[in-house]
Amino acid sequence: MLESSEVKMYQTILFDLDGTITDSGSGIMRSILYATEQLGWPAPSEETLRSFIGPPLYESFLHMAPSAEAAQQAVGHYRAYYQRKGMFENHVYPGIPEVLTRLKEAGAKLYIATSKPEEFAKKIITHFDLDRYFTGIYGASMDGHRSKKADVIQYALTEAQLDPTKEAIIMVGDRNHDILGAQQNGLDSIGVLYGFGEETELQEAGATFLVQSPKDLGAILLQNS
Repeated sequence: MLESSEVKMYQTILFDLDGTITDSGSGIMRSILYATEQLGWPAPSEETLRSFIGPPLYESFLHMAPSAEAAQQAVGHYRAYYQRKGMFENHVYPGIPEVLTRLKEAGAKLYIATSKPEEFAKKIITHFDLDRYFTGIYGASMDGHRSKKADVIQYALTEAQLDPTKEAIIMVGDRNHDILGAQQNGLDSIGVLYGFGEETELQEAGATFLVQSPKDLGAILLQNS
């Protein structure tokens, strides 16, 4: 992990959504509880509920479902509640709009790269009036063929015509798959500790930097802007 004094000048920044831009825990957990209730499954523990935030949804349900078919049914119930209510049981982390504003003013190009379905991510970003900050919003596909974080990041880089061999690009996220996905695409990463991941998880994944708050995130990204 680098010290903040060693930070590069990152003019292109990919942000995770859940646990990084917004605190989406309440809506996600309620959507999971709705899905398990509809299928007659035991209510998951709070630890299990929190583990769903970030990774691909289908893979998370596979850990508790009796079959792949049942996991897919759970995804359907989850999305029914989430699309109706869950995505808006959510709020932007304090300090994030200020960081985004300063980054834009400094000339940075900002993108969303999330394992959440792209359709939902765009609705959430627009709902919270954050779309003015982002050049592009990229997410998972609804059919599941693009769900792993590394694949989402690769998709974002391709669609936005970004080349990590020609410019310094960094991924900001709160879970180990954000960090590992960044590494697989040749990107540096910032692990945020105000989200849903643990410090050990992000350290072991190999985050380039760790930050405690949106204010600290701004300090890293704006240091050489």
